[in-house]
Amino acid sequence: MDPLRRLISVLFPTSSSSSSSSLILLLSLLFCAASATAADFDIEPITFDEAYSPLFGDANLIRSDDDRSVRLLLDRYSGSGFISSNLYKYGFFTAKIKLPSDYTAGIVVAFYTSNGDVFEKTHDELDIEFLGNIRGKKWRFQTNLYGNGSTSRGREERYTLWFDPTRTFHRYSILWTANNIIFYVDEVPIREIIRNDAMGGDYPAKPMALYATIWDASDWATSGGRYKVNYKYAPFVTEFKDLFLQGCPVNPLDQYPSDHCYDKLALLDAQDFSTVTAARRMAMRQFRQNYMYYSYCYDTVRYPIPPPECVILPSEKERFKDTGRLKFGGSHKRRSRRTRWRGQIPAVSESEDQSMM
Repeated sequence: MDPLRRLISVLFPTSSSSSSSSLILLLSLLFCAASATAADFDIEPITFDEAYSPLFGDANLIRSDDDRSVRLLLDRYSGSGFISSNLYKYGFFTAKIKLPSDYTAGIVVAFYTSNGDVFEKTHDELDIEFLGNIRGKKWRFQTNLYGNGSTSRGREERYTLWFDPTRTFHRYSILWTANNIIFYVDEVPIREIIRNDAMGGDYPAKPMALYATIWDASDWATSGGRYKVNYKYAPFVTEFKDLFLQGCPVNPLDQYPSDHCYDKLALLDAQDFSTVTAARRMAMRQFRQNYMYYSYCYDTVRYPIPPPECVILPSEKERFKDTGRLKFGGSHKRRSRRTRWRGQIPAVSESEDQSMM
């Protein structure tokens, strides 16, 4: 079965033959133009030295001979990570990632933007966090955002995937502009946040750096901390390649960006990845229907009134009608830059988390 038809069969398991044909024809327009290669978004990968620096666990950060890929290791002594050499006022951040295999409970692999080291109490953040699991269970991951220190108002969504992220590389991306935020898996947008005035400072707006890390989150990552990292399986290795970022590097303390930013941001807005076309929006809805198992927008316990950026879809609301009964806990505390400063975030209850695997 060719890759497109395989993806369609997974995304649309109950489609009739006629409707499947229509969907294949429509989504072919998307996936023929976006076929999981680095050129899909008209980007050219850069070397590690061009834009990144080691963050922590230097001995566990292994760069390839050509400097175009990097391995991050977690062992009983340390995790590891890297950071962009600059902070950016809006941008597109992307990499192809392959996750650790076998038993991965308690492990978090994170690809995210933040300015927590500059704006400690009012930091912004955009997260893609991969949450490990016990053998035989799927990797899960979540997206989240914080603006202006709004760590008490987590906006997390959780998902599984239509492929095994430990077998081959797949591209994961974050687009951040003044108007919207889009999270991508390969060339499929899985979540879009559109800025509106009611969000106020909750919309990330200060310059951020890009981070990539692997670390031990045994206290919360798998079934609320029930399953811990087992170092019998160490080292745990995650690989990054085809690194790319585009945006305007700025001094985060400057009150206004320099004039050169306007041209760079106009170029960013003009890129293919900055637009959710009709075909991409359809793919996004189908992904969310089949693979999203938690969304804060439908959690009536945490948010009796949905946050202002939420777009409530009747089909999603029906599916998540019981989500409000989930229990959440934890906090979002800062640690030192040289370790892993990001603290706990709310975790789906054990029964709900494992039932979705």
